[in-house]
Amino acid sequence: MSAPDVILAVDQGTTGSTCLLLDASMRLIAKHTHDFTQHFPEPGHVEHDPTEIWESVCRAIADVLAKSAIATSRIAAIGVTNQRETSVVWRRTDGRAIHRAIVWQDRRTAGVCEGLRTRGFADQVRTMTGLVLDPYFSGTKLAWILDHVDGARSAAERGELVAGTIDTYLLWRLTGGRAHKTEPSNASRTMLWPLLGGGWSDELCELLRVPRSILPEVHPCTAEFGHTLGVPGLPDGIPIHGIAGDQQAALFGQACFGPAQAKCTYGTGAFMVLNTGERIVPSSHGLLTSVAWQIGEQTTWCLEGSCFMAGAVVQWLRDGLGIIASAAEVEALAASVPDSGGVVLVPAHAGLGAPHWRPAARGLIRGITRGTTKAHLARAALEGIALQIADLARAMAADLGKPLGLLRVDGGAAANDLLMQLQADLLEAPLDRPRMLEATGLGAAALAGLGVGLWRDIDELGAHWQRDRRFEPNLDSRARDELRARWAEAIACA
Repeated sequence: MSAPDVILAVDQGTTGSTCLLLDASMRLIAKHTHDFTQHFPEPGHVEHDPTEIWESVCRAIADVLAKSAIATSRIAAIGVTNQRETSVVWRRTDGRAIHRAIVWQDRRTAGVCEGLRTRGFADQVRTMTGLVLDPYFSGTKLAWILDHVDGARSAAERGELVAGTIDTYLLWRLTGGRAHKTEPSNASRTMLWPLLGGGWSDELCELLRVPRSILPEVHPCTAEFGHTLGVPGLPDGIPIHGIAGDQQAALFGQACFGPAQAKCTYGTGAFMVLNTGERIVPSSHGLLTSVAWQIGEQTTWCLEGSCFMAGAVVQWLRDGLGIIASAAEVEALAASVPDSGGVVLVPAHAGLGAPHWRPAARGLIRGITRGTTKAHLARAALEGIALQIADLARAMAADLGKPLGLLRVDGGAAANDLLMQLQADLLEAPLDRPRMLEATGLGAAALAGLGVGLWRDIDELGAHWQRDRRFEPNLDSRARDELRARWAEAIACA
């Protein structure tokens, strides 16, 4: 029997769960995605059913194995990447969640964050965690669940409950409840994990009212986290050897292994991440400082800017306004006009993330005339996505003290040539799009394969990265400056 030579990657995202099989050459053998329900119980509230997430993962695993027709004995390891900050609390005894997962987009704890800010804790949280006081992060979400489910706090104090982000929940299910663990890239997004070591902070747990006892163990990203047990369609005993939050996993999957290398992932939201190497770079321009990954004892750090609405804007054009029948139609519609006709669309439907951090902001369409058509709205939506990323790039350049160079792009919306060209124009820098846009899953697979010894080192991994296309900026400076000026005026009003 030949040695196991295939990696199974689980990419658990905001709207669906994707499973990928990759061989030792990082060639994609098969992939499959299963979507699940988005719950919006109140304005500003976004929830997922954890059981439905698990079931979507199981279906995706079964379907990708059926597509590939490979023997499960060939699976060397499983890697997991996840929508970060989304938080779950569940029972130790049976794994049942006590409440729906509260999603990273959820804004229900904005008042709690404002209260902490008013009491003077913003600088402390920023200094300790590299994060801003915002409902985006996990800590206040976990506290909300404990406060709003009858008996939850007392049950947590009795040791009956455990909690974590989606990676931790999936690991628990994959191992039959034997592993309650996470890794630093997810831990550093909770507001409970100090950047300068020491594990979960008692001080931050007390501030945010989260019992430390419910939080998982933290191990390096390539550690052996456990082995499969009772997973439908998989044999027991497959090692789970690579875990990272989706945006850090994408940075790894894009082979941005060195300082000053950056990527942007265009998914439900858009996330720009810059590798800062072994140096922690505090941001004074509205960005976040987080762990990129930890391999062995070595930690790599990053700067990140997060935009809450990217692909979700296109979904809103489809589902909310009905001006397109499918997301794929937006590019042709937007390209049917030479510009947006002066229309600006600010995608602040879920508040504004970096570098503005205004949770109360709301989406805005400005500059409509009698001549405005749905094509102008579509183009303004794509421009709004690209302009958000341009804001992040300027903030990163300010923190670094030099302009950004080449940017690597990935995610579903990176397949949109018009959006990528707009992005290059507004960044005044080239973009490289890889052949494989599933960079998050690719990163999880790379970490798992590295952990299990399928690849020797990151140099071997980097050799497998392949470019599909480079986008060079070609917009004249006057048009670019006018677009930026209209955007600045609109952002101020959102």
